[in-house]
Amino acid sequence: MRKRPAVAVAAVLAGALSFLAAAPAQAAEYHSALKIRGVQYDAPGRDSNSCSSGNTHQEYLTIKNYSSSATINLQGYVVKDATGNRFTFTASHYLEPGDYVKLRGGHGTDSDRYNVVYRDNCNFLWNNDRDTIYLYKPSGSRSDVHSYTKSGSDSDGDGYIRYHR
Repeated sequence: MRKRPAVAVAAVLAGALSFLAAAPAQAAEYHSALKIRGVQYDAPGRDSNSCSSGNTHQEYLTIKNYSSSATINLQGYVVKDATGNRFTFTASHYLEPGDYVKLRGGHGTDSDRYNVVYRDNCNFLWNNDRDTIYLYKPSGSRSDVHSYTKSGSDSDGDGYIRYHR
């Protein structure tokens, strides 16, 4: 049996630790059944955040329950962007396994039947050039996170990015 010098072992361990430290934030997302499925970060047409005639309702985030057995109540979950703009699900909204909800801008009537929750805010949440989307559990721990850039993440340029199938 050959003995390896302590320096070589230390170098291998240091390399492994630096690899783990450099792993992207997205790696932690797979510990949660609730994930960001996709985002329409750039609403079709010219951006207008007018409550009466704007298109903020066409900007949306799709959140899906990827569990095969657990129903998840969205109450208390928080969605944030890179600058700290946030939306908290204040009412109960249950996602059955495989179910999803679209969190839309603007005003409207939340509906379990139509899988939609409105932010009741006519300002756009996602930047058209780049942003980071965070989804937090009611406990404060991260459920999912994704960063995007228009030029690097949206290959067809339609303003929609899919993260999970």
